[in-house]
Order: sequence, then C-alpha cells, then structure tokens
Amino acid sequence: MFSPGHAGANAYARVGVETGVMGANPHRLVVMLYQGARQAIAQARMHLQQGGVAAVAARGEAISKAIRIIESGLQASLNVEAGGEIGERLNALYSYMARRLFEANVKQSEAMLVEVDRLLATLEEAWIGIAPEIARMAVQPSAESMR
Repeated sequence: MFSPGHAGANAYARVGVETGVMGANPHRLVVMLYQGARQAIAQARMHLQQGGVAAVAARGEAISKAIRIIESGLQASLNVEAGGEIGERLNALYSYMARRLFEANVKQSEAMLVEVDRLLATLEEAWIGIAPEIARMAVQPSAESMR
C-alpha cells in the first residue's frame, strides 16, 4: 500500500518524535501533546473531506488518537488538587473535548473538529506563553542554592 520511501519517512519521523520526547522538559512535553492532538484532528478533517469507506476508518483512527492524547496525556498529567480551580476547569474542558471529538466522529461533523482544534490552539498558545516564566522558575532555585 505504501512505497518503501514512506516506510523510511515514517521511521525517521518516529525517531524524531522519540528523540524530542526523550530530551524534552515537562513543559515541552505538554506542548508536544497539544501539537500531536491538533495534528490528529487535522488528519481527521482531511479524511472527513475525502469521504469514502477507507477515509471513514482513517478518520476514526485519527480521532481516536486525538482522544487518547487528550485523556491519557493532557488530562492524566493534571494535578487537579495542586491546580485548584484552574486544574478542575482544565479537567472538565479536556473531558468536554474528548466527548466532542467522539460526537464529531459519529455525526461526521467538521465543525466539531474545528471547535476542539480551536480550544487546543488557545491552550497551546497560553502554555507556550508561560515558557519564560517556567524557565525563570527553573533557574531560580539553582541560583538560590548557590548563596
């Protein structure tokens, strides 16, 4: 079904992702989860637009991947107790997004896919925006221990 070139490209991509994950700090890992979920949603949208029997299965796989990233990655990594109200709201939002993705698959709704992608994009942008603060906090304890 795929040419040998695709197999090589896929293997290269897997190695790149694995290397990125192994060298990433926790903040970067969350960014990667957002990006992975958004990429899976983009693939689902593409398959939805293509139509056809093969596209239905591929769309379902892409949506399932996005749901797994949201539930097993983003939501599972939340510390709701430490996060307080923000943690609780994020937890509820992640649950909502997973439900919407499931509905999008059942109803073949591109609008629902776009909705979840926009929510993820907003969260990703905010998470990237706090990177300087995270970096400052990471350096601060080290500087204080040298005194």
